[in-house]
Amino acid sequence: MMRPIQSRGLLAAFGLAAVAGGIVAAAVMYAPEIKPVERPLPTSFDPGEVAKGAQLASIGDCIVCHTADGGRPFAGARALPTPFGTLYSDNISPDEKTGIGNWSFAAFKRAMVNGVARDGSHLYPALPYEHFTHVDDADLRAIYAFLMTRQPVEQVQPKNDLLPGLGFRPLLAGWKLLFLHEGPSTQDPAQSAEWNRGKYLVEGLGHCGGCHTPRNLLGGEERSLDLSGGIAEGWIAPALDQSNPSADRWDEASLKTYLTTGIAGGHSAAGGPMGPVAEGLSMVDDADVQAIAVYIASRMKPQSAPLKAASTAATLPRDAAFQDPAPSKSTIAFPATEALFAGTCGGCHMPGAPMQVAGRPPLSTVSDLRMTNPRNAIQAVLQGIAPSSGRGPAMPGFADNLTDQQIADLLGYARAHFTDASPWPDLTAEVSAIRKEDAR
Repeated sequence: MMRPIQSRGLLAAFGLAAVAGGIVAAAVMYAPEIKPVERPLPTSFDPGEVAKGAQLASIGDCIVCHTADGGRPFAGARALPTPFGTLYSDNISPDEKTGIGNWSFAAFKRAMVNGVARDGSHLYPALPYEHFTHVDDADLRAIYAFLMTRQPVEQVQPKNDLLPGLGFRPLLAGWKLLFLHEGPSTQDPAQSAEWNRGKYLVEGLGHCGGCHTPRNLLGGEERSLDLSGGIAEGWIAPALDQSNPSADRWDEASLKTYLTTGIAGGHSAAGGPMGPVAEGLSMVDDADVQAIAVYIASRMKPQSAPLKAASTAATLPRDAAFQDPAPSKSTIAFPATEALFAGTCGGCHMPGAPMQVAGRPPLSTVSDLRMTNPRNAIQAVLQGIAPSSGRGPAMPGFADNLTDQQIADLLGYARAHFTDASPWPDLTAEVSAIRKEDAR
C-alpha cells in the first residue's frame, strides 16, 4: 500500500506537471492580435513589385482557392472539401470589413508563414502555410502589394462545415506543432541556379506537395514520402518522383508543355484540380515554369537512374486491336460494348476520328488509362475535362447520361483495347463509390 506522504507527493507532482503543461499549451495556442492599419493606397506600391506579385500569385494559385464559382476574384467563399469536412476560403481582397484591407504586411506575413490571422485566430492548413513558410520576405511583399492593389469586394464566406469539435481553432496550434516545419527552402550548391529556383518554387509558393504527397490520418504531409503521390479533390495527384508509372516518358520539355497548356502529347490532358493549376502557370514567366520543370524532371529521373525510352508517343505500344484483323481482346471481353464505345466515345477517340484534333492525345497514350488505380479515368468520364482557359480539347461529363455499369464497361473496354495493362477489378463498384463521393 502507498504511504500517505508518498501519495501526496505524487499528486503534487502530477498537479505541477498539469499546470506546466497547461501553461505551455496556452503559450502555444495564444497569438496576439496585430492592430489594423489604414488600407494602403494602390499608388503606394511600386508597379514593378505589383507585377512581380502577380506572377508569384499565379504560381501560388491564389485566385483558384480564393474565388468561388461565378464569384468575384479573391473574394473567397470557395468550398474546399476535405476528409474533415468542407472549408470555405477567406476573402483576400483589400476590403476592410471582410477581407485583408486593414492588414499590415506583418499580419499578412504571419498568416502566410505561421497560419495565424490578423486577429490572432489560427488558420486551417487548407492555406498551405507549411509550404509558404519557405517563401522569402521579398516575394511575400510582392504578393502583398499585388493583393492590396486588387478590387476590394465585401463578401463574408459561409460558415465552415467540419466534423464535430474541429471548429475549435486553438486545436490547430497542436497540429502546427506536429506538422508545420518553419524555415527557408534549402539550396543545393551542387545543383544549378535553375534547379534551385525550381526547388524553391515547388516546395514554397507552388506547394506541389500539398496535393502530390500522401497525408496521414491527421492531415499532415508524410515528409518522408515527399511528392510520391496523393489525393486532391477526389482525383489522384500522381507521384512526381521515380515511382510515377510514366516517369521514364516525362522530361523537361513535356513537363513544361503540360504545366503551361494542361496537355502533353504522349500523356493526357489535365483533369480535376490540375486544370486551374495549368491555367495559372500559363501566365507565369517562362523561366520560372522551366525551372519547375527542370526540378520535377530531376525528381522523376535522377542522374543515377538508367536511361529508358524517350518521351515520345511513338515509343508507346500501338493500338494492336486496330492493326490486327483478328478479334481483339476488348471485343472478346466486352462483346456488347464496342457499339456503345463507338457511339459515345468514338467521335473523339477512334483513330482518324474527326474530333481528334487540337492536340488531343490518343487513348493509347493517356496516363489515366494505364494507372493501376482507375480513379482518375472514372472521374474523367463522370465529370469530363474542361480546360479552364477555354484552350485545348474538352470532354463532356457523362454522369447524367450513363449508368455505373455502362461507365465500367466503357472503361474496361478502353483499357483492354488501347493498352496492354491488366483489367481493373471491381470496376462497377469503384464507379458507384466515386459517383457517391461527388454527390455528397
